[in-house]
Amino acid sequence: MVSTIDNLNSRKPIAASTAFTLVELLVVIGIIAIIAALLLPILSRSKSAAQSANCKSNLKQLGASLHIFLSDNRCYPTNVFQTKPLSLPNSERFWLGKLVREGLGIPQPSTNFQRSGVWRCPGARWSDQMTSGNDLNGLTDYGYNDDKFNGKGPRDSTNKFGLEGHYRPAPGFASTWSFIPIAENEVVAPSEMMAVGDCFEANALLMRRPIEIFAEFGNILERHQGKANVVFCDAHVDSPKLQFLFEDTNDVALARWNFDHQPHRDK
Repeated sequence: MVSTIDNLNSRKPIAASTAFTLVELLVVIGIIAIIAALLLPILSRSKSAAQSANCKSNLKQLGASLHIFLSDNRCYPTNVFQTKPLSLPNSERFWLGKLVREGLGIPQPSTNFQRSGVWRCPGARWSDQMTSGNDLNGLTDYGYNDDKFNGKGPRDSTNKFGLEGHYRPAPGFASTWSFIPIAENEVVAPSEMMAVGDCFEANALLMRRPIEIFAEFGNILERHQGKANVVFCDAHVDSPKLQFLFEDTNDVALARWNFDHQPHRDK
């Protein structure tokens, strides 16, 4: 019995030799922190890439619906109805309503249809300036090449080269929106003419304006990592850099906004 007790007493405690020391714990925590710091940007880029791919898929479908509209009408949809019927919600008075009904084949779209499905960019985030006090359902993520601005200020209604349509004055009817559609054969280079793309003012228009103006309204710089997704009139999708799209003044950059494929720098 004594020898058994002596043997038990002679055994060395093992807990002290197997436990982590404070230094070892700090080293492990430091390694985990370094790995996390390395992985977070990768995960962020992966998420952004997935959102951009989803956005491009949406634009592909909108490009296909635009071609269905073209095959049926031989012209591009005007941005607004000829007589702006007040019985329709705002989203259905514009090009979105034409594409959803005639291009996507939905004769009675749901209320605020532009906030779901192919109309919703998963990467779009709007600033408090845009959402405060406003109905979020009124925001739109994609815009039509309206050519409303020339980079310095509003264009005159008779001096536009986007897809909105040819302005037709209607004397005596100030509230009447009157536009003749752009004919299919008027677009000189469909593969170089932008049709629909990321909207950065939530107003269903794709317009050339300084980047700093757009930056006030949402995550223009982060949405697609400094690029914008655009579908052209031939239905192919491209992702030009924001500077090329909105601020470059070379002929190639400017001509993409105009159906006659001219830069119109003098305008």
